[in-house]
Amino acid sequence: MYPKPYIDYLVYFHTNRDYFECHEVLEEHWKVADPRHRNVLWVGLIQVAVSLYHHRRSNYVGAERTMKKAISILDAHHQELFQIGLQPIDLISILNKHLRLIQASKPYQSLNMPIVDEHLVQQCHAHPLAQTFGWLTPSNLQDEHLIHRHKLRDRTAIIAERAKKLRKSRASRS
Repeated sequence: MYPKPYIDYLVYFHTNRDYFECHEVLEEHWKVADPRHRNVLWVGLIQVAVSLYHHRRSNYVGAERTMKKAISILDAHHQELFQIGLQPIDLISILNKHLRLIQASKPYQSLNMPIVDEHLVQQCHAHPLAQTFGWLTPSNLQDEHLIHRHKLRDRTAIIAERAKKLRKSRASRS
């Protein structure tokens, strides 16, 4: 009933709080489902994860900017949020409360999405990561790899792909 990348997103979001991976799995889904539109539900959820990633790293400017965008997008998609098992009014309220924390430069706190579909919760609980890390586990603020994931990841494939595109672009101009 729900796209697997969305379930993966929820599991990363509520277990080990790997917001970088939340972004990755849902971005891949969005690029297949509706890449031409930037104000769709999936982008709003991606931006929530990006905001929390920034907030956890004390990047309050980036966290505020992306949370405002996320709220704006998600607030326009109440029906779709409900269709993917979330309570839209509660979600927007939770995100606005978190935005106020960010704006006050308060330390990061883990938040939970208001999932109202018990079947969706059961699917998430059955996921191997939920079995490993537990459900609704607070973020491990001592895990440097989790907090600074974008700096510590292997970017070899990304760099190679960018170089390939640059060569192709230069070749087409010649």
